[in-house]
Amino acid sequence: MCDALTAKIFARLRAALDEHRAGELPAAELAQTLRGETALLAQLPPRYTQALEEILLRLESAALFSEESCSFSQRDLVEALADWLQRAQQQLQTGGEAKTG
Repeated sequence: MCDALTAKIFARLRAALDEHRAGELPAAELAQTLRGETALLAQLPPRYTQALEEILLRLESAALFSEESCSFSQRDLVEALADWLQRAQQQLQTGGEAKTG
């Protein structure tokens, strides 16, 4: 996948995340959008797909509650997704380890 296409995909995923933050995109649809990027996910090490799935499962669970759950903070999960997007893009751009911290 070329860099320009990858950048467009990440821009689209960030836009979906922003829509979710604004209350315009339900968690289930956001999760479906992220899971649907199979070509992108296939380029990442397996731990990235595993981490994404864990975040999405928690986000979907948290969406079942109208308020913040003591187990899953929706705000924290959205921030975790934003962080995942940043690290995944960095991983693909550098082809190496994404920096932590």
